[in-house]
Amino acid sequence: MKKTGLTFLAICVLNICAFAHVVDYGNVIMHHWNIESNNSAIEGSFYMMRDGKVFIDKADNEIVSYPLNALSKEDQEYAMKRQECVKQINNRKVTPPISTSQPMLDVNFRLYLTASLSVIFLLLLLGFSKGIGQHFISKDKVRYAYPILTVGIIATLFGFNKAYRTTTTTNPAVIDSAFTPFKPNVITSWDTTYFYVQSHGIPTTHGMMVGISSNGWQQQVPIPQCYLLPTNAWSIPLKPTIATNHIPVDTIHFTRGAIAIAVNGVPIFNEHTNTGADALVAGQLDNYGGHCGRADDYHYHIAPLHLYGTTSANLPIAYAFDGFAVYGSHEPDGTSMAALDTNHGHFGVGGVYHYHGTTTYPYMIARFAGQVTEDGTHQLVPQAAASPVRGGQNPLPGALITSCQQVGTNGYRLIYTLSGVSDTVAYSWTPTGIYTFVFSSPGSAPRDSIYTGFIPCYVLPNIVNEITNLGNRLDIYPNPTNGIISIALNTPFMAGDVQSISVYNIMGQTVFHVFGYTQNIDTRKWPKGSYLVKIQLAGEQINRKLIVQ
Repeated sequence: MKKTGLTFLAICVLNICAFAHVVDYGNVIMHHWNIESNNSAIEGSFYMMRDGKVFIDKADNEIVSYPLNALSKEDQEYAMKRQECVKQINNRKVTPPISTSQPMLDVNFRLYLTASLSVIFLLLLLGFSKGIGQHFISKDKVRYAYPILTVGIIATLFGFNKAYRTTTTTNPAVIDSAFTPFKPNVITSWDTTYFYVQSHGIPTTHGMMVGISSNGWQQQVPIPQCYLLPTNAWSIPLKPTIATNHIPVDTIHFTRGAIAIAVNGVPIFNEHTNTGADALVAGQLDNYGGHCGRADDYHYHIAPLHLYGTTSANLPIAYAFDGFAVYGSHEPDGTSMAALDTNHGHFGVGGVYHYHGTTTYPYMIARFAGQVTEDGTHQLVPQAAASPVRGGQNPLPGALITSCQQVGTNGYRLIYTLSGVSDTVAYSWTPTGIYTFVFSSPGSAPRDSIYTGFIPCYVLPNIVNEITNLGNRLDIYPNPTNGIISIALNTPFMAGDVQSISVYNIMGQTVFHVFGYTQNIDTRKWPKGSYLVKIQLAGEQINRKLIVQ
């Protein structure tokens, strides 16, 4: 019995190990390079030679190049030997990688684990059939073990096939595609932690304020805000994690700030106002589900389903600040919306969570499915903030807004009716931040109010480029890859600065070249290995390493 048990254990261990896949990225050969031309030295591994230059991959993954004759004689010989090894390796026949649209790591892990458990359960069944199980269960009860084990197999395999990821790494290029229909009214960028959205918070595809009912207007008007980097952009986590405790979006939590950002750059607040009322039921929202807050900042309080008139039905209309997308009445694959859970969302294809916007309460998010942080006042952090120009205003009972039109590039005229009389609020601002409000009513002299507020940000691109140039300006996703890569610029206004994009193999041979900017490059027919991506800008060159699997 002991021998049989040990054999069984060994088989299980070998079965699991047989499916294990271990990748060691630590054994990178670092070389000490002496640069005699400037009497310096660096540490790094040989990457490639091309046009008489040696490309060196430093420990921080930065690729630098030096002319061969700038190196010491010993390093020149070392580089030539390494290049010869590269030639020998590349002369071998290589089978192109097989492309797949599925996340192979997740799928293979499930298959391997399923196969392992299947073998274990099969051995258990065989053990019982051979009488081994009778050492633990009486003979007359062994027959009950078969259905129990069978149910265990089915339940376990079903459970793993329905496994959902608790942490998701989101490709920022995927998020960016949702915002693309509304550019340049929104500006996007990202780093390794957050996807950033910059905007004025003013929609360009629909009007504002019209339809707010007689008890809903607090004399607030829409003023463009400066939701900009480096400190006041909207931040979407790129690695959202399912929370163990789902914080509700209710009359206590998150009543003073945004909980999501719409893909047109307009923030979305809790469906309740800061007084605890349902903003839609209370008649405080305009025809598009928005109104202005106490800082004269325009925002939505319900899911902006109307945006599907501008974007595609299979794209999100918003991203919650726990990192998960918000869709409308369709799933990402175009099918009709599936049943929703108590958070007002569900797991979708690939085990990734997302929310859905509806026309009924709670409209978008009932509870945050993902991890979020709230401060001592139950407001979600981090998030951007509006800049008030004047103090909070009082409700104006009986007022009904009938028009809100932009006047020029720096002002609006809002018209409302009160007791059957049409009144007007005309307001504008100067480049130095002087805001003037003119209140007009028939039979009365206009009243002026002047405030000194924040300096308006008229042109987003100039500000964004100035900031972006200080950091990493582009990313390549996915990397490593076995399919199509995207060269994502942190701001679309760099596209005109790109003169050419070239890709070289480690032999220094050109495998791809294009003049100007292109976003996608197909690598599916390329041999596996390392490549150098060179982006030529005006007076500057950016190199990135690419791995094709």
